[in-house]
Amino acid sequence: MEVESEKVVLPSGKEVKLLDALSFCYDISDTEYKVLQAVIEKKTATEDELVESLKLSKASINRSLNKLVSLGFIIREKMQSSKGGRPKYVYKAVETQQLVEHIREDFEKCSQMFINILPKVLLSSLGT
Repeated sequence: MEVESEKVVLPSGKEVKLLDALSFCYDISDTEYKVLQAVIEKKTATEDELVESLKLSKASINRSLNKLVSLGFIIREKMQSSKGGRPKYVYKAVETQQLVEHIREDFEKCSQMFINILPKVLLSSLGT
């Protein structure tokens, strides 16, 4: 998922990365994006593996994973372990096509919301 280099040119001429759109629509931070990329690349990963590979704090990884799970970008599954204590989880990327479709639908919803409020805002500012 190499979206960092992919850009679109807006009608204003400004170049915007897809990551900017993801950040706008989902409030995804750079850290959350890095975690998402790592899970997609690895297919499955534990919190500890992500801490090690990304060199980020456990708390930061945990927050990012929770956000990505809540957005439906990744799946959390309880690991089968023979030890007691706190449960361990493995994180998996959703199918690529499913993720693309999810984001596409949300982009369309966001676009439609702006389209719907545009006449109201413009008409009220013109006093009509």
